[in-house]
Amino acid sequence: MDPISQIKYYKDSSFAMMLEAQNRGYTIYYMEIQDLFMKSEIPMARVRKVKVYDKPDIWYQFTSEESLIELSSLDVVLMRKDPPFDMQYIYATYILEFAEKLVNHPIIVNKPQSLRDANEKMFTLNFPECIVPTVVSRDFSDFQAFIEQHQDVIIKPLDGMGGRSIFRIQQGDPNTNVILESVTNNQQSFVMMQRFIPEITEGDKRILLIDGDPIDYALARIPSVGENRGNLASGGQGQGIALNERDYWICDQIKPTLKAKGLIFVGLDVIGDYITEINVTSPTCIRELDSQFNLNISATMFDKLEKYCHEK
Repeated sequence: MDPISQIKYYKDSSFAMMLEAQNRGYTIYYMEIQDLFMKSEIPMARVRKVKVYDKPDIWYQFTSEESLIELSSLDVVLMRKDPPFDMQYIYATYILEFAEKLVNHPIIVNKPQSLRDANEKMFTLNFPECIVPTVVSRDFSDFQAFIEQHQDVIIKPLDGMGGRSIFRIQQGDPNTNVILESVTNNQQSFVMMQRFIPEITEGDKRILLIDGDPIDYALARIPSVGENRGNLASGGQGQGIALNERDYWICDQIKPTLKAKGLIFVGLDVIGDYITEINVTSPTCIRELDSQFNLNISATMFDKLEKYCHEK
């Protein structure tokens, strides 16, 4: 995970998982991405045991000195490193993949190869019936034609998170060229453009799925006044809502693919009737949904993981 000393414990989903693991009597080994390494063909990690507290003044305490372990000694490894999805992240998934291939292997959440394969924006293109018209390119002419056709669009980088560098462009906007230049790095970077979804005013819903099955409530992240982005990191306000019929239908469409790819914990971003992203690296919003609806989403996930451990 990212440094535990820097998290907001009251809203951090990794921390929610740690609390549930501790409640179940698991031994929790803490590691950051730089703690993974290979010793010849053996995947290893530098770890410390950790205890967690749901308190503002102290939310964690290391209970052991740093030690070296083989990843094969673990039952489950939760890969909860936030983007950026860069080469260091990819190298870490290679190490985790070596662990996954061992005879006595841990369950990796989520599957390392699928973390590499499933770009959180591009992955949506596998479900054309669930998305709005979309173009992925780095050529200005493709975007200009798309804007002319759809009049009102959103453009975003393929490797962003938290609403960064997302722009709305309407036909005739005098800033169109400079936005395209900026987001595509002067046609050097692929980006995604989609038809604008006006239902964003009702919120960008985060739907959490465990082994393909949705939690019955979503967190609608409602943009602040004058904003087109609902991301909590961009000032959106989180409001819990029940899933509707269309939400369940969308989840049914993608469940077989998630199961096939070993994507156990996933967060869908849904605006109106359409998926905009499929988050596989470190989906969040557990704490908000747990508190608003008296849930324990982490318990649901660990029930599933215990089942898989017993089946190994």
